[in-house]
Amino acid sequence: MKADMRAELSSDTTEDAVLGGRLRLRQPRRGHRVGHDAILLAAATGGHRDEHVVDFGAGVGGAGLALAVRVPGLNITLVEIDRTLTELAAGNARLNAMDDRVRAVTCDVEDEAALAAAGLGQASIDRVLMNPPFNDAARQNVSPDPRRHLAHAAGPGLLARWIKSAAYLLKPHGVLTLIWRADALGDVLAALKPEFGAFAVLPVLPRARAPAIRVLVRAVKGGSGAMRDYPGLALNDGQAKPSAAAEAVLRGGETLAMAQS
Repeated sequence: MKADMRAELSSDTTEDAVLGGRLRLRQPRRGHRVGHDAILLAAATGGHRDEHVVDFGAGVGGAGLALAVRVPGLNITLVEIDRTLTELAAGNARLNAMDDRVRAVTCDVEDEAALAAAGLGQASIDRVLMNPPFNDAARQNVSPDPRRHLAHAAGPGLLARWIKSAAYLLKPHGVLTLIWRADALGDVLAALKPEFGAFAVLPVLPRARAPAIRVLVRAVKGGSGAMRDYPGLALNDGQAKPSAAAEAVLRGGETLAMAQS
């Protein structure tokens, strides 16, 4: 990276502790920043030593690196279309002494040829996790910041295309985990059904008995069987303070039960 770009990144980034200090992330001061969604996604994914996992739309590496913290010996490729964020993701792997098993590549997740050129060939990956852009720019207010817009606003068919790319990479019976808007769970399941089965679903609620705002979905390539529904995770308690269950995952590093399904 050129010296002037390093200086720009340094002045426009912050270094933040997540997972109760187990992980440190340098990320843009403005625009899209790592939040609960990335940490919940990692907690829902699971994995085993020596598996190869790909994080689609990785940003600065929040979800993939949080997964690497949880599973020693897991090999992870962070795929991000924004080259500046890719550089930050690679730096975060080094910052957390995980660059021996976590790498970052600049690539469009929808471009199978580019994925193959990056060493991610067809039916070669054990798991894919992804937090795709899920706001509809035609129906919802989205940020004017270009990077934040790219991270949050989805064009028509984006989810289906990302799922298609995940199916291309995954081995038979490989696992896909994603987080999406809770009000569009039906769209997620419809996009998954051509290639995936054995669904597991966990709603994320802002507080107990409130409508879910997110849904975590786990699916198996070529899987079958009834969908498994997990109890919802409430982020806050009745006093609007972080719930003990959410803190155990977001700060304590616990893995969600659906990761073992």
